Amino acid sequence: MQTADIQNRWLNFFGERGHTIVPSASLVSDDPTLLFTVAGMVPFVPYLTGLVPAPYPRATSVQKCIRTLDIEEVGKTPRHGTFFQMNGNFSFGDYFKKQAIEFAWELLTGTESAGGFGFDEKDLWVTVYKDDDDAVNFWKKTAGLADERIQRLDMDTNYWSTGQPGPAGPCSEIFFDRGPEYGMDGGPATDDDRYVEIWNLVFMQYLRGEGSGKNFEILGELPSQNIDTGMGMERVAFIKQGVENMYEIDQVRPVLDKAAELSRRRYGASNEDDVRMRVIADHVRSSLMLMSDGVTPANEGRGYILRRLLRRTVRSMRLLGVEEPTFAELFPASRDAMKTQYPEVSTDFDRISRLALAEEETFLRTLASGTTILDIAVSRTQQADATQLPTETAFLLHDTYGFPIDLTLEIAEEAGLSIDRDGFDVLMNHQRTMAKADAKSKKQHLADLSVYSAFRAQGETVFTGYDYLDTDTTVLGLIVDGAAVTRATSGQIAEVVLAETSLYPESGGQEADAGTIVGLGFELEVLDVQRPVKGLVSHKVQVTSGEVGVGEPATSVVDPRWRRGATQAHSATHLIHAALRQILGPQAHQSGSYNKSGYMRLDYSWNSALSHATKSEIEEVANNAVLDNLEVTTRILPIGEAKALGAMALFSEKYGDTVRVVDIGGPWSLELCAGTHVSRSSEVGLINLIGESSVGSSNRRIESLVGLDAFRDLAVERALVSELTSALKTPRDQLPERIGALVADLRAAEKKIAEFESGQLAQRIPAIVANGYQVGAVKLVAENLGSISTSDDLRSLVVGVRERLGSGASIVALAAEVSGKPAVIVATNDASRAAGHKAGRLAQLAAGVLGGGGGGKDDIAQGGGSTVSAIGPALDAITEAVRG
Repeated sequence: MQTADIQNRWLNFFGERGHTIVPSASLVSDDPTLLFTVAGMVPFVPYLTGLVPAPYPRATSVQKCIRTLDIEEVGKTPRHGTFFQMNGNFSFGDYFKKQAIEFAWELLTGTESAGGFGFDEKDLWVTVYKDDDDAVNFWKKTAGLADERIQRLDMDTNYWSTGQPGPAGPCSEIFFDRGPEYGMDGGPATDDDRYVEIWNLVFMQYLRGEGSGKNFEILGELPSQNIDTGMGMERVAFIKQGVENMYEIDQVRPVLDKAAELSRRRYGASNEDDVRMRVIADHVRSSLMLMSDGVTPANEGRGYILRRLLRRTVRSMRLLGVEEPTFAELFPASRDAMKTQYPEVSTDFDRISRLALAEEETFLRTLASGTTILDIAVSRTQQADATQLPTETAFLLHDTYGFPIDLTLEIAEEAGLSIDRDGFDVLMNHQRTMAKADAKSKKQHLADLSVYSAFRAQGETVFTGYDYLDTDTTVLGLIVDGAAVTRATSGQIAEVVLAETSLYPESGGQEADAGTIVGLGFELEVLDVQRPVKGLVSHKVQVTSGEVGVGEPATSVVDPRWRRGATQAHSATHLIHAALRQILGPQAHQSGSYNKSGYMRLDYSWNSALSHATKSEIEEVANNAVLDNLEVTTRILPIGEAKALGAMALFSEKYGDTVRVVDIGGPWSLELCAGTHVSRSSEVGLINLIGESSVGSSNRRIESLVGLDAFRDLAVERALVSELTSALKTPRDQLPERIGALVADLRAAEKKIAEFESGQLAQRIPAIVANGYQVGAVKLVAENLGSISTSDDLRSLVVGVRERLGSGASIVALAAEVSGKPAVIVATNDASRAAGHKAGRLAQLAAGVLGGGGGGKDDIAQGGGSTVSAIGPALDAITEAVRG
């Protein structure tokens, strides 16, 4: 049974039983406490918790999910996957335990010919919470299971909550018994891999209080009981396809086979190699799906997770003996395996492939540079006669450079060194603890979202700002210090919820409107406008005068100058996006934006800097669109129809069933957008590009001033040009040549000065050589030169003195004060190195005395510090080291 067939059977079964079929949400979660959608129920959390009224009584979905907490277990067990699909059915106050159990048993044991999964009843076990007698009775009645096939387990395995005060309840899990050849008898209670959990039914029926872990108080029953279930698609697939694990199913195995082919190693021949191939198959598929949802490699957040997956893939291929690039073959294999269920991985594959290949190329360079850093660390450790590489070095390589710890271990071992793996793990655990504490603090902060539920229950906030700047409305709610209140007085900071508002809430890259909320006897300055929960707009305000109360009439007033600037900037963003795609091609796709009155920036997919000519061309195309006075229209359309028209959707945005399409000049600029815009392109005014830079290995950022701000910036440049023409007595059109000539003259003068100073330095060499003295078999020149202009001058003297000393064993150690700090440079020749003297070790020794650090090659090395007065003792230390 193919994975696509499992999905179709699931959706058909529940769709026929009154469930609304909800498409999978993006892997990029709306929940700000989560990097990714980590479970099938995540998109439904606002409905399950009652924060937002559910738009349907029952629903079903097949949700894309990403989990990375178990990333180290990937490939080692039959069921741990980074990307997975969760089949879910949900009830929002409709049916409860009895029907949820009946649905599950009917679908699992129904014949394949009748649309079921065809599991044999004798292979299924059930666990329930130990005190949930209702669930036990329903399982007996529905499935006819004997008592020994229904195992009662404790709260740690069979009780669900969010980890915070709120909904909670027992759960019942369904397991498949793989047979005695896979482990011990005794059922799921043994926690043996023989029993594979395939479906979890969560019965949300209680309200829990404060507490940690599973230690919390049950405050009572929920007014509305909900059902949240999840079936692991991959787990069912590997059972129904008769393979050993999720990595061998139809959606994953092709990548595994490609890895085996490229490495010329047979899957199944070596457990170590098998794990590596499974890691590759999992990580390539996971990366493909993340990039299809708009995630790009980066050094933090979601992009860091993607980067880690890609780099672990490269590392695993290297461990299989493949050091050349492989993504060009691995990713097409994954695309072809996934495109039936997710056609977007095929239609968007050019962009995905560019991201993957660029990241692979970058990491292969990183491996080369990381190896260089590691080689230096190994060399210093050996020079110090130590046997253990510093733990901090291993962690730095891993955390900063993305250099895998297992590769560090391997290289260190080859050099006869060890690494304190326990110490490394302590640093890693500290980092994870900090990350978890940060996530926990975010969750605690957002637990206060429950304060909005009563306001949201009164309906969605109506946004009137597309048509009006002022709107008469009613105050539905007030929040002060996170708690709902009935009144807010002068001087207080509060949140105001209105029935209608003309003030635009920050979204789609557009900053929130500025303005006021006024009423009889009060005035509120609007500081921010946000959507804390779906469908609700909250205004953060300062009460500047009077007192405002719930239920009072009010008027939302948008600052017209601010709004005009915001609409200009947002429309300019669309024009520049269209210009980019016209000039660079459709692959230059917007990946993010920010705009406010007078300014906009746009991030787009591209991996090289734009030339000056290209930037000028983009600017000209965008400004020509302004001059053409193109009509700007908006339409509300079903999302499928909008995309069929060619309207572009942005990965970072979440869209509903109907969307707003903004059209500037026909198909040239057609985007899904909820922002505010001008009515004709000429209203945008001037567009002045002021910057273009990198924001990642595969993304660029372009910035522009818009309207009056653009004019003011050009006026400043005009004044500057005027000053230059006056000061240089040169016409404007001749300024580049005149300034170029002045720069050339300056460089020529600097070169002459440098030549003169070099000559002066060279004249000092004989006197320095004369001060040399014999230390054992080596002639040593160790001298404090006082103050020197640059380190390069000091290095020139060191090299010159070494050359003058000839072929006999000699060492030169010169120190000086450079820009207020001490510097020392040491050089050796062939004969002194043959005698065991190394410049790097001597420079490091001197730098330690100077209060700093240093090192370098055996023939020449440099050190520095912070204590100029220590130059004499530093040179003495070198003398003693040479003397031995």
